[in-house]
Amino acid sequence: MSTNSRGNRSKKGPTKGTGGNGRKSLEGRGNTPRAEDRSWHVAGKRKAAKERLEAARGGSKPRPAQREGGAPRRARTDDSTELVTGRNSVVEALRAGIPATTLYVAARGEMDERVKEIFKIATERKIPILEVMRPELDRMAGRDAVHQGVIIKVPAYTYADPMEELDRAIQRRRNPLFVALDGITDPRNLGAIVRSVAAFGGDGIIVPQRRSVGMTASAWKTSAGAAARLPVAMASNLTATIKAYKKAGVFVIGLDGDGDVSLPSLELATSPLLVVVGSEGKGLSRLVTEHCDAIVSIPIDGATESLNAGIATSITMYEVSKLRAAKRAAK
Repeated sequence: MSTNSRGNRSKKGPTKGTGGNGRKSLEGRGNTPRAEDRSWHVAGKRKAAKERLEAARGGSKPRPAQREGGAPRRARTDDSTELVTGRNSVVEALRAGIPATTLYVAARGEMDERVKEIFKIATERKIPILEVMRPELDRMAGRDAVHQGVIIKVPAYTYADPMEELDRAIQRRRNPLFVALDGITDPRNLGAIVRSVAAFGGDGIIVPQRRSVGMTASAWKTSAGAAARLPVAMASNLTATIKAYKKAGVFVIGLDGDGDVSLPSLELATSPLLVVVGSEGKGLSRLVTEHCDAIVSIPIDGATESLNAGIATSITMYEVSKLRAAKRAAK
């Protein structure tokens, strides 16, 4: 005899069955579906992208994305202005066309060739010039910045809306080509990407609202003026924007060193395209990867671990523009 937890005596022996309640769990789940029938599998994504591509070639075109309630969205701006300090930085920023709103110069400051050029550009662009005492410049620049007697104020950047930019590209009867950034935090990378996208005929850049670099003065300078003619849009939720672009007929590819598609053989290059670029360290986020039609890799020498985001985007934009030009020439 044995005693249970309540102290009751019970006999040893066979316990009662479940009465067939567990029968289904013993039957198994049936045959494992093929890889191409699993939507989350690489083969499944490739199959879905192929079906969408065939449908697009059958005559369907990108369509304007639908918004809830049909209300237009407002462009966002950064919360604060930015200061560019130092003679070299200021003259380079003005050469690059950075949209400065005010030039501050030290009273009775030393004039050299850089300062003369700064005055010349500011006068030509009708930027207000304010002469202030050096202590005021010291206060504006802060402890760690060296202003050398010149500071320019850069206004808050006004971001475009990603869905409105897609609509504009479609209305211009263009084959949309956008680049979205996933976790890029270096403003120089953003500036280089803006420059590449503009050079190869892209329609715009999309940056997420969180955990991403914005259009700072450094990004403006690195873009070498391209930021003045190429819109940068801000997405409150990058994954939701990717879904909306796909719904509008745009194919989405992510760049990753371990991608299953090689860039030179990218069949989607001639279709409406959104290229998503991840950070050099972490790559693409999981949610973004799940919603890409294809993960694309750039063939590089095995001794090189990876390319930074700016270079990878430049190579991809060049290859896409080359494949598109080849298709146009073949018609």
